[in-house]
Amino acid sequence: MEFTMSTRQEGAGTVVEVAGDLDMSTTPRLRERLREVAEGGARVVVVDLSGVGFMDSSGLGALVVAYRDLQDRDGWLGLAGVRRSVRTVLSITSVDQVIGIFDTARDAEAAARVS
Repeated sequence: MEFTMSTRQEGAGTVVEVAGDLDMSTTPRLRERLREVAEGGARVVVVDLSGVGFMDSSGLGALVVAYRDLQDRDGWLGLAGVRRSVRTVLSITSVDQVIGIFDTARDAEAAARVS
C-alpha cells in the first residue's frame, strides 16, 4: 500500500490523515508534517490512523515527539481510527496511557474541547 498523508481543518482542530505503513522510510514525512502543523499554530491536532495497518518504533517515536511538542505549546494531540495492530504497539509501550485514542476524528476533537 502506498503511503499518503493529507491535512484538513475539522471544527477547531487539524486532522492529519495517514494511510499506508508507518515505518522508517515514511515516518520522516509524518514527523515533518506534524512539526509544520504545530509551528503553524494548531493547538488541537488529531492523527487519523485508520489507513495505517503497520507502525514500527519510528512511527511511535514521531507521535510521542509531536505530543510533547504540542504540550509545550499548550496544545493537544489525539489519535483516531487506530487499527488493532497499531493499537497493540501503543498498548505494549503504554503510549495509549498518555495519548488519547478515539474511534473517530470527530470524537477526538470533542474530547479535546472538554480537556
